[in-house]
Amino acid sequence: MMTNMKLYFLLMIAIILSSCSGNKNHDSDDKQKVTNGRQIEQPGFQSILDSAGVEGSVLIYDFQKDVYYSNDFEWANKGKLPASTFKIANSIIALESGVVEDDSSLFKWDGKKRGFKNWEQDLIFKDAFHFSCVPCYQDVAKRIGEKRMNEYLAKFNYGNMKVDANNIDVFWLEGDSRISQFQQIEFLKRFHQSKLPISARTEKIMKRLMVIEANENYTISGKTGWSGGNGNHNGWFVGYVEAENKVTFFATNVEPKEQFNMKMFSMIRKEVTHDALKQMEIIKSRR
Repeated sequence: MMTNMKLYFLLMIAIILSSCSGNKNHDSDDKQKVTNGRQIEQPGFQSILDSAGVEGSVLIYDFQKDVYYSNDFEWANKGKLPASTFKIANSIIALESGVVEDDSSLFKWDGKKRGFKNWEQDLIFKDAFHFSCVPCYQDVAKRIGEKRMNEYLAKFNYGNMKVDANNIDVFWLEGDSRISQFQQIEFLKRFHQSKLPISARTEKIMKRLMVIEANENYTISGKTGWSGGNGNHNGWFVGYVEAENKVTFFATNVEPKEQFNMKMFSMIRKEVTHDALKQMEIIKSRR
């Protein structure tokens, strides 16, 4: 009888512990759902992309409401090469590691042809960022080095970068590195909310560096990117809008359709993003 009672109590304890464990997992799942935010389809974004002659996804995140808006959430979840959007993370790491002092640090041109006239001159760090000077940032990456680059990327939880000694100066432009639109926004959100493990000084410099457009109604900060390996062109525009005491994050990823005029591709990434932000009345005017 005593043995049966002991077995009964042990069974009850096991059930209670199992129940508690189940509740914890349920709470964790709920928290994960809140973190991921609601997703609302925006067919109007698709009309914007169709009119522009590109395919892809515009992903907009309302931070206050914790809601994502997109025409294609499946596309937004697919990893792509970060291309020059990686200059945001690369700049942060350069400043944190001391490889670059501040946004006025000078990059001397060696006189070699670089493909773009804007790159064929001495550039301060701020201009290297805005002109998207690939050779400048390749030099920065090499000076950071494989070990430190991987350490910082792990701390930042930045996409899924594949970095080694052989690709340290190209891993964001070619190869197997990948980041999704959702991951881009998550990174930018943590940066903007001062949740990255970086100094206040680096954050201040970067927030100043990233401003693309500012007027009395709104400020847009961010970075474009373009990868084109094997003729497969993929374009980015990622960042955030500050307007009326609220912040909205965005990550646009597009590819040209057949017979697209590639001379327009550098502009179209920003254009479709602006149009989507205007459609949602996040920005109400443009310069």
